[in-house]
Amino acid sequence: MPSLQLDLPLRLDLDAKRSLARELGSVYAAVMDVRPDFVTVSIHDLGPGGVWRCGAEDPEPAALVMCDVRAGRPAATRELLARRVVDACARACGLEERLVKVEFTQHTGDEMFHPQLGGFAPDWAPRAGEGAG
Repeated sequence: MPSLQLDLPLRLDLDAKRSLARELGSVYAAVMDVRPDFVTVSIHDLGPGGVWRCGAEDPEPAALVMCDVRAGRPAATRELLARRVVDACARACGLEERLVKVEFTQHTGDEMFHPQLGGFAPDWAPRAGEGAG
């Protein structure tokens, strides 16, 4: 189902990547209420000059996190996830939070194929008693 792709302006060693992937998988699972084994994290450590935030002054090294998720979750839930992902990435990479951007792409279940689930993911729906929030 979900995937998080990180583009970073630095290099991380294998242990740092594993630790960050574990934390992001745990954050995603907790906030979005899924099993952690559904989450895929890819870390593109592009090195210095690999990712930039443009502005009125010179561009600054930045990070970009692309979150592919099932459609339907409320904006407040996605915002909580984004804030926790920003915090984890900023801490792990030594970046200012303002330089970590999170973008969401939402998909129906039939756009996410998982052999471990036996095929396409189910569409997301709130649990009984959860309401729309």
